[in-house]
Amino acid sequence: MESVDLLWEAALEGDEHRATDVVLAAAQEHGHEVVLLDVIGGVQHRVGSEWAANRISVAQEHAITAINDRAVTALSITRPRRAPVHGRVTVACVDGEWHALPARLLAEVLALRGFAVDYLGAQVPAPHLITYLHRTGPDVVALSSSIATRLPTAHATMTACQAAGVPVMVGGAAFGADGAHARRFGANAWAADARSAADMLLSQELPAPGRPHQPVDDLPHLADQEYTLVTRGARDLVRSVYRGLEERVPAMRSYSDEQRQHTAQDLAHIVEFLGTALYVDDDSLFGAFLSWTGEVLDARGVPNRVLEPTLDLLGVELRDFPRAQRMLRSRIHADAQ
Repeated sequence: MESVDLLWEAALEGDEHRATDVVLAAAQEHGHEVVLLDVIGGVQHRVGSEWAANRISVAQEHAITAINDRAVTALSITRPRRAPVHGRVTVACVDGEWHALPARLLAEVLALRGFAVDYLGAQVPAPHLITYLHRTGPDVVALSSSIATRLPTAHATMTACQAAGVPVMVGGAAFGADGAHARRFGANAWAADARSAADMLLSQELPAPGRPHQPVDDLPHLADQEYTLVTRGARDLVRSVYRGLEERVPAMRSYSDEQRQHTAQDLAHIVEFLGTALYVDDDSLFGAFLSWTGEVLDARGVPNRVLEPTLDLLGVELRDFPRAQRMLRSRIHADAQ
């Protein structure tokens, strides 16, 4: 769609007024929902791909997203006004999730479809969300999470909302392309995107939550404490692995302060994703993250061979953790093929 390219060019150049003109003109031609999901949504998808390929910086990524967010506001102001004719939906991002635009796009689409919508934005702490639900009494909570490391928080938030008697629909990349994690967590519904979420809420009433339960009831493997121990000891793990890497990769000893900081951050992300994979007991989640990390490092001219000794050193530190050992060995074996 030509509007996607036009909006991309305007946002990349930081031209907020031209970006707004593009989306308003496209809305006249295609309708607000198409512009929200296919034009603005299409540009946001490109943002992620361009950053991973090292063609735009983090600052540019944030600037483009901010312009798109203001373009959504322009569309919201000009959308057709209608009184809500369907139920009330609370839309929020789980605590720690800063990628709010997907949730906002859903909120706008639901409003266009005739729902009463309470949009709470990014990073909503679960206790505050529950208080809000008790005060407003929505028919559904729609929770968004883009980053897989927020899955434990998303799971806890889901169970708290359900204990409050409100059905929960979840969506976002964190839950997997097929929603597998949503099903394991006992979500009342999962939607792949905003359009299918709106279609689902229009076509069916979500089942009422079952009896209150705890996350460990959905994921009995958590009883082995591997997830808890790895996440609690993450800082010590990063420090130990960093020291080990300095011995195995002598070039690291001459790193600048900035290079040291980036390396420590990369190690922290690896440990965090390993912890998340332990939470859901999913080897493929950890493997997919490492593959993506390798591609990002390659795009930045950083040899990804440092990943192998990192996994070796993690294996040494986590030698008494059978599930972690399985995940690390699985990845090392995949790299060797």
